[in-house]
Amino acid sequence: MSAEKSLPHILHEWTAVLARQNFRDFRDAIEQAELSPSQMSTLFRLHFGGMCGVSDIAGHLGVTDPAASQMVEKLVQRRMVERSEDPTDRRARRVCLTPAGAELVESVIAQRRRWMERLTGELSPEQQQTVASALEVLIEAARRLEAEAQAGDPAGPHHPSFER
Repeated sequence: MSAEKSLPHILHEWTAVLARQNFRDFRDAIEQAELSPSQMSTLFRLHFGGMCGVSDIAGHLGVTDPAASQMVEKLVQRRMVERSEDPTDRRARRVCLTPAGAELVESVIAQRRRWMERLTGELSPEQQQTVASALEVLIEAARRLEAEAQAGDPAGPHHPSFER
C-alpha cells in the first residue's frame, strides 16, 4: 500500500467502483424488465428476505403503505409477485416472489457474478489469493461491527441481510 493512499481511501475507491457496476447492472435490469427502481428493489427484498407484508415493503422503500400496496399490485399484474392471506391474521396480506420474479432477480445476480469472474480473471493466481485473504479479514471485521451494532439495537436489524 502506498504511503499516499490509506486503507480507508483504497476501500472508498473500491466501493465506488463496485457501486458503479452494481448501479449499471440494476439500471440495465430495470430497463430491460420495464420496472421502476422501487419495483426491482422490492423483488430483491423478497428474494433475500423472503415473504413479507406490504407494510414491510413500505418500510423497506420508505413509502406509505398505500403507495407500497399500489406498487405491489403492479408487480402482481406483471406476475412477478403473488399476494396471499396471512394464516395468522386474515386481514393481512403476505407478498412473495413468483418463479418469474425469482428468475429476474437471479439473472441480475448472475450478471454480477459474471462481472466478478471477469474481474478476478484479470488477476494472477497470487494476486487472487492475496485479495481473497485480505477480504476474508475485512469481512470478519465487518461482521463483528454488525454484531455489535445489532446487539446495541433492541429492535434488531432493520433490513434483511443481503449476503449471497
